[in-house]
Amino acid sequence: MAVHLPISIHIDKKEYKAPKAEMTGTELRNLRQPPAGNELDLFLEVPGPSDDLQIADDQVVHLKEGMQFHTGPRTVTPGSPNTSC
Repeated sequence: MAVHLPISIHIDKKEYKAPKAEMTGTELRNLRQPPAGNELDLFLEVPGPSDDLQIADDQVVHLKEGMQFHTGPRTVTPGSPNTSC
């Protein structure tokens, strides 16, 4: 089955056009505008009750139309105002 490029994906609810069918975590992080800095992790959203999958910088992701990604803080400081109990 042929892949039609570019592939529309979403990162942090914004649409981006992936120029290739396979991209690394670093390439996806740099596709985001502004690029996701080292203080953020990248996650692939998983439907249902499962946890979203963290994407490592060197991990290759086989992209499909409409995939949803989001970023989040790389480290969470216990007791900070942004943590929930």
